[in-house]
Amino acid sequence: MTAVFALPPHVPPPGTAQLRAEIRAFIAENMPAGDAVRRANSWSVADAGFSRALGAAGWLGMVWPRQWGGHDRPAMDRYVVLEELLAAGAPVGAHWIADRQTGPLLLRYGTDAQRRKYLPGMARGEVHACIGLSEPGAGSDLAAVRSRAEKVPGGWRINGQKLWTSGAHRAHAMLALLRSEAGSERGAGLSQFLIDLDTPGITIRPVINLTGEHDFNEVFFDDVMVGDDALVGGQGNGWAQVTAELALERSGPERYLSSHALLVTLIDAARASGTENAALRATIGKLMAELWTLRQMSMATAAKLAGGEDPVVEAAIVKDLGNDFEQRLPLAVQAVLDLDLDGSTELVRVLSHLLQVSPSFSLRGGTREILRGIIARGLGLR
Repeated sequence: MTAVFALPPHVPPPGTAQLRAEIRAFIAENMPAGDAVRRANSWSVADAGFSRALGAAGWLGMVWPRQWGGHDRPAMDRYVVLEELLAAGAPVGAHWIADRQTGPLLLRYGTDAQRRKYLPGMARGEVHACIGLSEPGAGSDLAAVRSRAEKVPGGWRINGQKLWTSGAHRAHAMLALLRSEAGSERGAGLSQFLIDLDTPGITIRPVINLTGEHDFNEVFFDDVMVGDDALVGGQGNGWAQVTAELALERSGPERYLSSHALLVTLIDAARASGTENAALRATIGKLMAELWTLRQMSMATAAKLAGGEDPVVEAAIVKDLGNDFEQRLPLAVQAVLDLDLDGSTELVRVLSHLLQVSPSFSLRGGTREILRGIIARGLGLR
């Protein structure tokens, strides 16, 4: 079992403290105004101006080659920056997908022409991307994708629908998983295409969530024509590519910091009250111990990725445990405090917000059932 699951502790290299001081100074100078509700789940909160400021300061595309607009920084430097941004509740949603997934995938599988077209703008925080995976009837079961890319002279004709597409309404391009070989089933015959969202035939409609926010979308493709240069990687290799891509999505600090604003607000409120509440102190202590453990696991997984390993099992475990923590945190706070959820304090407002949105945290990037199947296979249990 140790051969397929191992997370040795990560020892931060020299200079990490200075890097944290630098990004904290940037955040203090550039952070847009906002309360704890806006700071919660902040990697879904978009602010194009803040993303451009990050890009101008060199905090995006950090690990990418300078040739493509990047900065040739170590991968763990990027992890530190992400952790500080998320802990502060910075609105990083506009550039998040491009920096986390689309850019690295283009570096691994894309052509030089694709890299020239997209990567420098992504590193500047000016070009945003979204992921076209889920469809009606094909949510966590991506092998059931039915949207098709048909080969035609000079390119591809695309028809179908994508659902729950985060940020599509503000993105410039979508990396879509499509069935490219007629008659193929399940994971075979799938390819990835990078599609500019201003292409004729694309319709984006909002999906409003329980709190009235517009983050999700449904995207329709009606005889959309793209050139051969839209294909990313090898035709029919989409399943392998998207599986590798999901390892980047599943193990980052966003998997344990989505509810962090509530924990910080809770601690601040407990200090300000000046009253002794043994149950509250015990709850805070337990949550902090869990947070620290998740942080160590996430950093260790990131270090494996940085070292060229493919920690699929470790990433799935971090996401599963991290989502469980994020979802239990607001419930734990509600259980230990007698709060009127119709109140107007910052603590009540962020708690109410997360009680409504946190159930969805275990859906994005693969449901808990899918993740545990991956873990079981990786450990040889099924």
